[in-house]
Amino acid sequence: MTLPAFRFGGDDRDVGKHGLLARPDTEWPDRLPGLAVALVGTGAAFAVSSLVPVVSALTVAVVVGVLVSRWIPDRATAGLAWTTKRLLRAGVVLLGLQLGLEQVLGLGPGVVLAVVATVLIAFFGTLALGRMLGVSRGLGLLVATGFSICGASAIAAMDSVTDNDREDVATGVTLVTLYGSAAIAAMPLLGGWFGMGPEQLGAWTGVSVHEVAQVVAAASPAGAAAVAVAVVVKLTRVVLLAPIVAGVSVQRRREAGRRGDTGGRPPIVPLFVLGFLAMMLLRSADLVPTGVLEMSKTVTTLLFAAALFGLGTGVNLSRLVRTGRRGLVLGGLSTGLVALAGYAALASAGAV
Repeated sequence: MTLPAFRFGGDDRDVGKHGLLARPDTEWPDRLPGLAVALVGTGAAFAVSSLVPVVSALTVAVVVGVLVSRWIPDRATAGLAWTTKRLLRAGVVLLGLQLGLEQVLGLGPGVVLAVVATVLIAFFGTLALGRMLGVSRGLGLLVATGFSICGASAIAAMDSVTDNDREDVATGVTLVTLYGSAAIAAMPLLGGWFGMGPEQLGAWTGVSVHEVAQVVAAASPAGAAAVAVAVVVKLTRVVLLAPIVAGVSVQRRREAGRRGDTGGRPPIVPLFVLGFLAMMLLRSADLVPTGVLEMSKTVTTLLFAAALFGLGTGVNLSRLVRTGRRGLVLGGLSTGLVALAGYAALASAGAV
């Protein structure tokens, strides 16, 4: 079985399993089988998560996608490609409603600078580690983005301005799920070992763990105060998605210009990243009703779960084990790097 090419930018044509061509811009009748499969998979993910609350619905969605991938019919490929691309972008946009500028400023300049320093160290450090390990340029970039900022949604945003192998996208999401899930258990234990209070653990969790849902799960054992700090710190990391993606896009545009390729240049900033910033500004201006904000959290999780289920169907575990060992090592090293950098930066700011 080959992996589906779930790409989020560039050429909209995606190669489904068995080599079939699936277009995310197909008509609705062609999308319906894939949408139905994604709906069932998302429902299963939420059902399992409700029974085992320590495991987020997003993590379960990827796992369910992996487990059922071999039984996905070819006629569902187009709908899954569309679901993965569109809903993940929509989820990134709505994610902007979860953070206002006043929350960022409330952290204090020291913590904000610690977040920025951690993201930059983790991003460029992971790129260097990827080159040292000999992983593909695409996988190194996706792991660097996902691990330093916000997991699968960051991988989706970065893939929209780069030309990555379809296996690299699926592998990046798999690594985020694997190491982020491990962090859920590790962070409370390490925090207790270091003698951290709830807010200190929340800050370290928010600056170190990959996915928003994983951050919540990792901070939950320390109580509501830890979760509140962790979420704000984590979402402050998410804000850095726009400049990081824009910087890589500008570099790729320059490379394309040097090659004389004027037709394949990515946008400087994808529209859905701009949408994220616009939603954040709306939240900051207090223009969104409280009820809408609460509902948007659930809708965002649903969108991400459906999209990550689609990505999960593109993960070939046996192939990952055979060929992805360097990626597994890179994921482990990057996880350690972001945790160490986050702790050092917060310590410098007096926050831990």
